[in-house]
Parts: sequence; structure tokens; C-alpha cells
Amino acid sequence: MYLSQFTLWLCFIITTLVSLSSSSRWYDDHISLKEINAKETFHFPKHFLFGTASSAYQYEGAYLTDGKTLSNWDVFTNISGKIADGSHGKVAVDHYHRYPGDLDLMEDLGVNSYRLSLSWARILPKGRFGDVNMGGIDHYNRMINDILKRGIEPFVTLTHYDIPQELEYRYGSWLNPQIREDFEHYANICFRHFGDRVKFWSTFNEPNVQVILGYRTGTYPPSRCSKPFGNCSCGNSYIEPLVAAHNIIRSHLAAVNLYRTKFQEQQRGQIGIVMNTIWFEPISDSLADRLAADRAQAFYLTWFLDPVVFGRYPREMREILGDDLPEFTKDDLKSSKNALDFIGINQYTSRYAKDCLHSVCEPGKGGSRAEGFVYANALKDGLHLGEPVGMEEMLMYATERYKNIPLYVTENGFGENNTGVLLNDYQRVKFMSNYLDALKRAMR
Repeated sequence: MYLSQFTLWLCFIITTLVSLSSSSRWYDDHISLKEINAKETFHFPKHFLFGTASSAYQYEGAYLTDGKTLSNWDVFTNISGKIADGSHGKVAVDHYHRYPGDLDLMEDLGVNSYRLSLSWARILPKGRFGDVNMGGIDHYNRMINDILKRGIEPFVTLTHYDIPQELEYRYGSWLNPQIREDFEHYANICFRHFGDRVKFWSTFNEPNVQVILGYRTGTYPPSRCSKPFGNCSCGNSYIEPLVAAHNIIRSHLAAVNLYRTKFQEQQRGQIGIVMNTIWFEPISDSLADRLAADRAQAFYLTWFLDPVVFGRYPREMREILGDDLPEFTKDDLKSSKNALDFIGINQYTSRYAKDCLHSVCEPGKGGSRAEGFVYANALKDGLHLGEPVGMEEMLMYATERYKNIPLYVTENGFGENNTGVLLNDYQRVKFMSNYLDALKRAMR
């Protein structure tokens, strides 16, 4: 029923699956999975996109190479204590210099799409207050051409958390409405230089994560927060996330309107936004907990998507936050009528949702007004929610709420704190197989 309108792109982590001393459990389960898949009657469409993903700051390195200046993440990771192990992105995996070999590996793996982000500070080192850095433009032109030569489709994100530090110094970046002008200027340059070949654009990656961690808990740049959420030197955890989110949404609308009016007809591409998603399951069947799960989505996902699609913040946010929510202009509302060609879904996990509006929650456990009076937790009676609960539910929720706007699963994977060599990767094989099964159920 949804197949023709429910375009999905799975981006996943590839891991070596060959063991020096194969475990019988892994082998038996692997054979079992193959037998199950052989009997499967539903198959992914011929042109389904399987891909890998990266982000500029995490991968590129070359942090001051060929005219690039400091980004907010360059500055943040250089502050002692901000990163637990003291690591930084000055070199990262050196994708800036090693991308031809990385693309060879992708081609060898057989993926047909690659999601990457551009470094804003590499293209516009001083934002709109300085010149375009042609060194950065030339680099991305070469890279995009090499991606296409290998038969791989580039999915390009304009900003994946990183911005020129110049904009933070000048006017406080996302807390200032000026940043909409900067983002529109940046988007215009990217569309003009790369849009003849890039057919899938994302304005932002996970802006919900960006504002919550940057302006509520202070664990991402610009590291602003207030107690009880964190211990920062400045900030307001109740108000600033709302202001930053509002300016991001308005910047998205401006970039989409620019693309629609000046570039899309000739370049024939698509433009969307990528959101981090969490499926919130009521911790009980009570009406209070079911409503809490709805509020959890409102204060996490639909906080950004409802204004972009419907031109207003979710009802749950308006009822709880009232006048603390910024207002959109008439021009914003006009732009929101056609502000998405697709939604990117980054789906990793799910949480139980417990009501804290009509029920008593333990102190220090979340559930504040800023979070919609919801306590979200992965455990219930000491047990995890389980995998892959959430993938199918999240995709169906987004499909139904946003009237079949096409969805791409832009991230999904299995991360763990383990520095050892993972060759006998049973858990990850099982995780990916279960999530692919959930994806197929949603597509049916």
C-alpha cells in the first residue's frame, strides 16, 4: 500500500563479518537468517538505495587546509574536558585527503548511495562577511564527480552540527535571527556550485539533537545551559533551545524557498531535512502515559516537523509552553506550505514514556516543563524495550502524520563502547537483520 509513496533509504554501518575462529552460534544463526530470507516473498525494489554516511567534522580532518577556518566544533573540542578522551577532529579519518580510497571501498561493497555533509567553514570561512573559499568549492566538486563516476548517488547535507565559528563570535549564531541570512547565503552558493549534480539535499542533520545538547544540556557547542540541566557558564535551558530551534526552522524555510524559486526547476533535485527519531512507547496502558508518549514526540520530533509541514508548533507544546514559543511571520507560514520533498529518518532506539504531568516522577529523572513533563527511559522493571521496536512504528507514525511525504532512513546502526577487534559480530548482524525486517513490514 505504501510502497510507491514510501521511498526508504537505509544507511547502515558495515562491519567485517569473518572470524578467525568462527563461533558455532554465529554460524548457525547466520544460516538460519539466510534460510528465512530465502523464503521471503517481499523484496526491496530494484532501485532501492543502500548506502553509508559520514559528516564533515567527524570524517574530513584537514581542519585548516586550503582556506578553511575554525568551526564551532574545532573550538569546542579544543577546550579541556569537553570531550571525555580528549580527541578532536583535526585529522579524524582524513577523509579530506583519503576520500578516493574510501570511495573505492564503497564501490567494492556495492553501495549505491553516499550521504555526506559539507563543511560550512570550508566554503564560507567568515560566513556572509567574507569571500567564498574556492579551495573548498574545488574540493567538493572533485569529490562529487568521483562519487558519481562510481555509480553512487550523493545525498548532501548542508550542515551536520558544524558552523563557522565566526558566526558564534559575531552574533551568537542560532540565538540570533541574523543566522537565517547567513544560512540562505550559504545554501545559495552550494546550490549554484553543486546542484547540477546533487539531486538530494538536506538542509540540517538532527536539529533537535543540536539544540537540546547545545542549548539545554550544554554538552555540544556552544555549550550553553542552566541548572538543573547542566553546569554551564551561561545560558537558559528553558528558553534558548526554543529560540535556537525557531531560527533553525526559519533558516530551513528560507533555504527551501530559495531552492524552489531559483534552482529546482532546472536542477530537478529534491530538498528535505533529516531528523533524529525516537519511538516513545507508553510505559503503561494508562491514558496519562499514552498522552505522555504523544507529548514526548511533540517535544522531540514534531517540534521541528510540524512547523515545516503545517506552519505551527505541535498542540502539546503550545498548551504547555504558551508565550515562551516564538511566533512565525506571515512569510514563514507562506514558505511552509511546500517546505519538504522528503523527511530523513535517523532511527537508532526507542524509549518508554512515563507521565510527569499528572503523576509524581522521581527528582532528577527528567520530566520537566522543558521536556513536556515526560520521563523517558529505556528500561521498564529493569528490562530493555528490545529491538527492533520502534523502526516500523516510527515510519508508520511519520507516514500517517505527514500525509505520505516520502521517507528516507538516513541513519541506522549499532554503536557500542568497545575498542577491541569485532570480527565475530553476531549482535550487529542480528540487529541489522531485525531492523531490515521491520523496514520491510513498514513498506508493506
